[in-house]
Amino acid sequence: MADALKDPEKGTSTAVVASASSEDAGSESPVSVTPRYRVPNSLRKANDWIEGLAGFEARGIKRVEPDERQPASTSADLQVALMWFSANISVNNLAVGLFGPYLFGLGFLDSAMCAVFGGFLGSSSTAYMSVWGPKSGNRTMVIMRYFMGYWPSKIPCFLNIVLMVGYITISYIIAGQMMSAVSGGDMTIAVGIVVSALVCWVVAVFGMAVFHQYERFAWIPQLLALFVLIGCAGPYFDTTTASVGDTATLNANRLSFFSLCLYVPNSWAGASSDYFVYFPEDTKRRKVFLLTLAGLWTSFTLVYLIGIGLATGLATHTEWADANAVSTGALVTAGFGPLQGFGRFCAVMVALGIIANSIPGTYSAALGCQVLGRYPKAVPRWVWTTVLIVIETVLALAGREHLYVIFSNFLALMGYWVEFMICIVLEEHVIFRRSRGFDWSRWEDKSYLPVGWAALASFLLGWLGAVLGMYQIWYVGPLAVLSGYADVGVWVGCGFALISFPPLRWLELQYIGR
Repeated sequence: MADALKDPEKGTSTAVVASASSEDAGSESPVSVTPRYRVPNSLRKANDWIEGLAGFEARGIKRVEPDERQPASTSADLQVALMWFSANISVNNLAVGLFGPYLFGLGFLDSAMCAVFGGFLGSSSTAYMSVWGPKSGNRTMVIMRYFMGYWPSKIPCFLNIVLMVGYITISYIIAGQMMSAVSGGDMTIAVGIVVSALVCWVVAVFGMAVFHQYERFAWIPQLLALFVLIGCAGPYFDTTTASVGDTATLNANRLSFFSLCLYVPNSWAGASSDYFVYFPEDTKRRKVFLLTLAGLWTSFTLVYLIGIGLATGLATHTEWADANAVSTGALVTAGFGPLQGFGRFCAVMVALGIIANSIPGTYSAALGCQVLGRYPKAVPRWVWTTVLIVIETVLALAGREHLYVIFSNFLALMGYWVEFMICIVLEEHVIFRRSRGFDWSRWEDKSYLPVGWAALASFLLGWLGAVLGMYQIWYVGPLAVLSGYADVGVWVGCGFALISFPPLRWLELQYIGR
């Protein structure tokens, strides 16, 4: 039974929704809170049956205590890198690489350099956030309570849910496009979307054990299919293409594409600790950081470069250009074209590989829903997973004809806030917590957690910087104009957050004490 629905004394299912007075207490725990109502026995029994299935993870956001962790092992350590690699050698990330030559007018070399180093920076920030999972036993958005306060931390939590749902929506669309292209149009994009969502739902509902087992092997057919794509489509890659535009335009486009390549791996930072809460408490931070970095950076570099190569071939390969006019998924499928039947089989493998990318995002978004408050916490994780899968599927079906619009309006915008959050975490960790550390067992104790006014103010100032520097289709900030129409939102925003947080946090500690 989900931890939120268990009686704290007996460990049995009570499904109690607490009275409103518990919000004023120092903890969300239902202990000493008068019940308001009980869930009907039929629903409770159904929930008990579901959570009693073999391999099912009933735990929600409750902290994993040190004595509940799995023992240290080489295979578990390797799983860190494998999980990130498996989840991100997917075609939705490959599609990001298309933007360099296709939308920003960059040549192969410029695009490749932006992709490799942008991916490294984004992967590094996610790797940093990953190290808190083994150390704390808490989920990422619970950890944020220690850095931003109990109430302000709900803002990045909500944004992270939106971010995960948005990326998974894009994943479903591309998977549907590829399956439709492979079938010659006999299977509609909508059917491909539903198939992807169903498989994702089954694995995400079961939780961590099944999820890690899936990711342990999912990368093998995916990687082989991508190697086939490189061998088949590689001869059409034009590595000699030059960037288009004058010096100012070229620099602006380089920075914008570099930032985009940073945003995508960095988008995992708001969830990265979720997958390692069962690792031993004494797991070395350096090891988790390096293994996470290796898994993320290698996967993103591989798919970015393939996407860039496909984009450079659009100008000289008519078949690819025609396929790209249909959809991004059709373009990737066309890359396998010369292999005919075997190529279609490989395209299906690549399309199904998107599921490995969608599972962890759905899993973390469901946990985020529980972090939002006392009442959402009382809803089992598997229920939130099901609700989110339905939302993602509906959004994908509604937006299946507008992928590039979703990409250009959503990806960069949602990437801003993650970096502001990381800036706050880093400074709190290095400047204010280096000597006194954290009591991770007090994750619901409002009297212990910081009030968070300093973090909230810095976070909002970061958004102010983002607005001043963003370059989006629907809005161009004044600093973006001064920079030659480059997207400098994340850089200005990080500067505002980094400069403002230390003095504000010092004042908060002086006058409030926590």
